[in-house]
Order: sequence, then C-alpha cells, then structure tokens
Amino acid sequence: MLAQSRELFHRTNLVLRANHKIRYDSRMQEHTSSNAGLISRSLSAVWHPCSQMKHYETFPLVPIARGQGVWLHDFDGRRYLDTVSSWWVNLFGHSNPRINAALRDQLEKLEHVMLAGFTHQPVVELSERLRALAPAGLGHCFYGSDGASATEIALKMSAHYWRNSGQPEKVQFISLQNSYHGETLGALSVTDVALFRDAYGALIHQQATVASPDSRNAATGESAEAFALRCAEALESHLQRHHAQLAAFIIEPLVQGAAGMAMYHPAYLRRARELCDEYGVHLIADEIAVGMGRTGTLFACEQGKSYSDLPPKGEGAFVLSPSVGKLDRGISPDFLLLSKGITGGYLPLSVVMTHDNIYQAFYADETTRGFLHSHSYTGNPLACRAALATLDIFAQDDVLNGNRARAAFFNHLARPLREHPAVYNWRNTGMIWAFEVRSKHADFAQRCFALGLQHELLLRPMGNTVYFMPPYVISEDEMQLLAARTLSIIEALV
Repeated sequence: MLAQSRELFHRTNLVLRANHKIRYDSRMQEHTSSNAGLISRSLSAVWHPCSQMKHYETFPLVPIARGQGVWLHDFDGRRYLDTVSSWWVNLFGHSNPRINAALRDQLEKLEHVMLAGFTHQPVVELSERLRALAPAGLGHCFYGSDGASATEIALKMSAHYWRNSGQPEKVQFISLQNSYHGETLGALSVTDVALFRDAYGALIHQQATVASPDSRNAATGESAEAFALRCAEALESHLQRHHAQLAAFIIEPLVQGAAGMAMYHPAYLRRARELCDEYGVHLIADEIAVGMGRTGTLFACEQGKSYSDLPPKGEGAFVLSPSVGKLDRGISPDFLLLSKGITGGYLPLSVVMTHDNIYQAFYADETTRGFLHSHSYTGNPLACRAALATLDIFAQDDVLNGNRARAAFFNHLARPLREHPAVYNWRNTGMIWAFEVRSKHADFAQRCFALGLQHELLLRPMGNTVYFMPPYVISEDEMQLLAARTLSIIEALV
C-alpha cells in the first residue's frame, strides 16, 4: 500500500511539473520576445552589479538580444553603438567570427580541467606567447578569473615574496589618488574611490595614496611632463619615509579609468620605476583596462619613455600615443596585471605576470613558501583559447598600426566636438578619448546616457566626463556617426 501511494505521488508530481514547464515555457517565449518582458524578468531575478536597483524604476535596463561588430541590438529592433566596449573589454567586435571559431574548436577538445596538478595546451601556449610579447623579464604567468582577482594575487604575491626573502615587515602598499584596482576587499584597500571607502571602510585596511599625475591638475602653463615629474617628487618623499614597510606601489599606467579617464605623461612611469628600484619596493602595473593595445602599444608600460614634444596643458588635444614624441625604451614592472580585453571581451580571465627572481623566491621544498592562492576556473582552456585567438588577430591584422590610423582619423573628424565651447580638457591616449562638459544639469550623466540611447549610442559618462573606448573594428562611417551624434547630445544638454 505504501509503495502504491509513493508511485501515485510520484506520477502526480511528474504531471504537475510537466504542466508547470508548459506554462513556464509559454511565459518565457512571451517575455523574451520584447524588451519589456526581459526587463521584468531581470528585475525579478537578477541583482545587477554596482547598481542601486531602485534607480532602474526611472532609468530602465537596456535588454540586449545580440551583438554584431560594434553594435548591440535589443529585442525591439533598436541598435546601440558600443562606445565603451561593454565595460572596456571588447576589442574586435561582438560575435567575432575568428574568436567564435576558436571557441567552437576548443569546445570539442577540452572545456575545463583544474590547473593544480594538471596542465593543458591553451594555458601553456598563452603563457609562452605572453612572455614573448611582454616587457623584458616577465617570464611567469599566474591566472585568475577577473581584474580584481589579479589585483588580489599581485598584492598577496608581493607581500609573500618579502616574507620569503626575510623581510616580513614589508606588508604595506601605496597607490595613486583616485585610483581604482577592483572591488574585492584587498583590491579596495588600494582603491581610492570615496563611494566604496564609505560603504566598506570598516572591512578593509585602507592603504596610503600619493598625488596623481592627472594632467588636468597641472598649473597654467605647466607641461604634462613637468607636472608628472613634480608628482613623482611626492612619491619619492613617501618612499623615503616608508620604504622599509612597503611591499609595492600599484599603478594604472597612463590612464586612471575610474578617475574620469585621467591621463598623464609617461615620464611618471619611468620615474616610478627608478624610485621603486632605488628604495626596494615592487612596482605593480595594473593594465587590466589599459593593456592589450588600448593605449596605443600592446602594453601601456612600453610607453614609460621620455617624450619632449607634447603640447602643454591647454594647447589643443592632450595626446599620448606611440606616434608622438621621441621614444627610447619602456619599463618592466615587477608585476603586470592583464584582464578585460585579453580574451577579446568573450570570457573572464586575468593574468599576473612576474619576474623570474620573484618566482624563484617561492620555489622551495616547504609548502608554506609556495604561493597559496587558487581559483576553481584558473587558466580555463576556453578562456585561454579566446585569448590566443585575440593575440592571433593582433598579429595577423597589424592592429596597433591600424589603431594609430583610426585615432588620427577620429581626432580630425571630432574637431567640432573638441572645439565646442561647453567641452574642455579634451584628451586622447591610443583608443581612449575623454572630455568634460559644462552643463546646467546636475544629472548630466543620466541625461547623456538616456539621450545617447535615443541617438543609437551607448554612452556611460562619469559625472560630467564623457569618454569613448570603442572596439578596434569601428569603421570610419561609425566614427563619423559617433562624433556627430555626440555633438548633438552635448548641444542638447548645455
């Protein structure tokens, strides 16, 4: 009798589940065929990142059905030019056929295997190729899953290196004012963003900051180079006083993204390298956002050189690119952090590259001297294969030279935007542009975003700072559309 009751219950449950699935599938088909349907489902089930969810009552989510090239398409037939590369990650366009093909091939071979005690071809090949491309001496790759985890790895690895080297007191770090290095607790300790500090300050040990060489803060008539070197004096003063306790100085080379695309002269990088060498402090180059060609060279650190002919502040565009100035050589940091664009914007992956002498400090019989850090998906084969396909495109398409031509073209056609009376601090580094807008609207960023969507542009201003970081495949026609429609938006908001 008990067995019959169980069987009846089981059959009834199956019928109920089948009926529920039919109703669920019907609702899903209805609610995924339009923007409104997906917005409703998303707000019901998804907690979106770095958001006040209540704000989506006023500024609705933007549902995306598909992507192609520089364009994102919603469910209702509208399109949006992805001017920010989907949070600075996409390099070669959405649905890139070559990266797609590489991932399909890898899916038929190996989707994942843990990297502790095992290895696989994509991670080995990627590590070898990055070693050949990176600044001299960066011979070993440690993998994480995103930018913040790369920061955590580098901070831990630096402090652990000093411990293994008989200097356990070196556990402090410094960063630039207004810096951003991620939102996990260790990364937040070297991030200087008031919003995060106020919310999570009780959970973190906030590290010291030194003056940012942000060229917008230069004195009238002071060149970007002179200002950068003046800021380096503040770094030197801090190192003089605290080097015995300092493990590392972490820096975003050339461009501080979350600081409103703050751009600075590469002379600061060279001086920082010299000072860190002099005082025995590691230099961590956070190229999570600015690496992979974004600043004009494959790695931003390559531009840690001497430039002598950049325009001083206030004289036209502030441009930092490999085609400007007299170059000699770049710098090699102790740690180089890569993420975002390394997979072309396809899959989460981060890499911490470091020098042989740091690697050797962990090479011992004792487990406690090894680097104690791991992620379940460390060195995932699919992500590594996407990264290899991305490197193939760089090599096959002469991307860096192509980007120099694109940047020059856009700087020329954007002149009406740059010279608009409400626009100031126009600046450009490689494939990054930014400027500030004088506007009567306190909610300029929200209005600009909304107007941008109406003009087929995905713009995400930071305060009154508008910036562009488009995929490298943007065409001349698309650049003309971007410049012209942004100008229309600015004129509507001033």
